[in-house]
Amino acid sequence: MKIVMAVIKPFKLEEVRDALTTLGVHGLTVTEVKGYGRQKGHTEIYRGAEYAVSFLPKLKIEVAVPSELVNPVIDAITAAARTGQIGDGKIFVTSLEKAVRIRTGETDGDAL
Repeated sequence: MKIVMAVIKPFKLEEVRDALTTLGVHGLTVTEVKGYGRQKGHTEIYRGAEYAVSFLPKLKIEVAVPSELVNPVIDAITAAARTGQIGDGKIFVTSLEKAVRIRTGETDGDAL
């Protein structure tokens, strides 16, 4: 089992969710986050004044999947979240040692 974490632009959430749903991914967690990459933010002009925006709003999506679904999930997120512009995001994959469904007590793959 693996956890796939993707940091994406907020307006791409519905497209990513739809892409994951077509793969049979049943649940995901979405968190509003802020961050910056290589560009370290950008500048905006508001009412004639220039402001430095260091942290840009993003969404972090976390989904627990069986190991055999990792590459299809990565491909689906990449295709759905890509705009071709700077700041499209990143995907991280980590190992998941144990999962427990609190309501039923199911563990590991059954809990997903």
